Formats: sequence, structure tokens, C-alpha cells
Amino acid sequence: MRQIFECIDGHTCGNPVRLITSGAPDLAGATMSEKRMDFIRHHDWIRTALMFEPRGHDMMSGAFFYPPCTPDADAAILFVETSGCLPMCGHGTIGAITLGLENGQLVPRDRNQVLLDAPAGRIRAEIEWDGEFVASVRIFNIPSYLAATNVRIECPGLGELVFDIAYGGNFYAIIEPQPNYPGLDAFSVSDILRFSPVVRELANAAVSCVHPLDPNVRGVSHLLWTGPAINPQAHARNAVFYGQRAIDRSPCGTGTSARMAQLAARGGLKPGDDFVHESLIGSLFHGRVESTTRVGSLPAICPSIRGWARQTGINRIQVDDRDPFCHGFLLA
Repeated sequence: MRQIFECIDGHTCGNPVRLITSGAPDLAGATMSEKRMDFIRHHDWIRTALMFEPRGHDMMSGAFFYPPCTPDADAAILFVETSGCLPMCGHGTIGAITLGLENGQLVPRDRNQVLLDAPAGRIRAEIEWDGEFVASVRIFNIPSYLAATNVRIECPGLGELVFDIAYGGNFYAIIEPQPNYPGLDAFSVSDILRFSPVVRELANAAVSCVHPLDPNVRGVSHLLWTGPAINPQAHARNAVFYGQRAIDRSPCGTGTSARMAQLAARGGLKPGDDFVHESLIGSLFHGRVESTTRVGSLPAICPSIRGWARQTGINRIQVDDRDPFCHGFLLA
């Protein structure tokens, strides 16, 4: 069997986004969280076929638009990338909204605002236009919170690391400069790729992270390595590791949300404060603490993130059962 997937390709501040406009499977469930679990159980081959090699690569990230699950939403969104079918993806939301609006795949009631049902919850986005093109998108993300503090592990080759874990749509281990991690200025890309899978495994062995309102969201999936900013506009710099060998080229939307939640819990940010996050390639996300709230019994913030995306092409991908690599592969 040969299946065709029509795609619009682009990137958000450097990290790829593939908006898949045809071939989305019908999903069971009343909410996007339930539909996400149905996709994981029965349709994950679509993710691996479109995100893994030879049709994708280690950093590939994508999204589908679905009909809304709630009466006032404009659409629903499902995220797929090399690391899995995620509850939330910040750069993916900015990119999918941009590509969808510019190509008529997303038609909201108000062209300046988009309301999306995501697996992690309701996402609102404000749109800044430049003529017929989207200049930027500010997403108002789901409530984000500090989940664990001062987690200690012993990492082979590095020694003891101490870090916090925060949730911004995914769970992040946030590693700040310390005796055995000098910061991004002295930590190479190869160091991040070498140590991150080990640190993630040890973090999950040390702490069990489960979202208090959705038990399907669990476990540290991302690592956020921090360092001082280079760009004078930025407050901090980061490199987010995900999947098997991926480093986010953007400043990472859910990672920036998690970082702001961590800093707010320490008293370093308050409602109304801005936080500009810099990526490894120098692109910026403009974050802001919009308000405080609670997630279950935990104090949390409502963060927003502004970024931009650009289209790079139109892609027609075929997945053919005669191809021995039809469902994709990754090199470890």
C-alpha cells in the first residue's frame, strides 16, 4: 500500500516544523489528550515514517490540525516528532499556526487570534501580521510549574549534577552551571549529545514526574542545559536535548515556559516580567509571566512565548509498503 502525505515545511527560529495537511488518521477520544493516546497506540507508524530518516532527521518536528474538541476553539492540534507524540510543543505551535494561516489550512474566527485544543490543554495565540504574512505569534501556554528541586545524580564522566525539574508542556531537567557543568560556553554540542541520554535516564530513575491533572503526561523527556546570554537582548541562553540525538535549534517554547516556572518559583520572576531566551544559534523567544495559578495543589504560572516562523517549501511524501524503511529508522 502506498499512502500520500501532503506537507508544508518550515522552521520556527531555526527548528524544523512540518505541517501535515493530509493523511491524518481518525482518532478516538473526546479530548486531544485522549486522541493523543489513541494515536500512540494505533498510528505511531505515521510519526516514525514522517519524522525519522529517510523522510525526516533527528530534529524533525511536525503537527496535524484536527477539528476542535471544544465549542469555542478554532481547531485542535496534535504534535509528532522524533521523541514521540508530545503533549505540547511551543515552537511547533508557532510554526504550525504560521504555516496554517499563510496557506489557508487554518481559518480562525478572528484573524488576529487562534484558539487551539492541544493534548496539554487550551492554547491561545495572538497573531501579528505583516501584510499577507505572519510576522510573529505569541502563544499563551498551559500552566507551568516547578516539579522537583535539587535532584542529585552521579553522571559517569561528569560527576555529581544537581538540577531542578519543571513542567512547561513537557518535563524538563534544567541543568545550571555548577562545579561539574561549567555552562554552555565550555560545553560542546558533542558533550550535550553524549551526556544528555545518560542524565535523562538517571533523572527518571531518581524522580517520578507525573502531571497531577493528566496521568498520561509523565517522565522527564527533555533536558535544558543553561548558560549566560550572548545577545544583549536576552536574559539567558539554553540548549534543549530531546529524542535520541536532537538539540533544539530554537530557544524551545515549552522549555522556556518550564524555565520561567522555575525562576518564578524562586522569586526571580513575577507576573508582568519578561524573559528573553536565546538558542544555540542565536534566535530569540520573548517570554512573559502573564499571571500565577495552580496546577492541582502546586503553585504555577501562566506563561506566554512570542516567536516567528518561515515557510521553506511544499512537500508530498509517500510511504510505500514495498520500501523496507517505510516506517523510518534512527541511527543511535
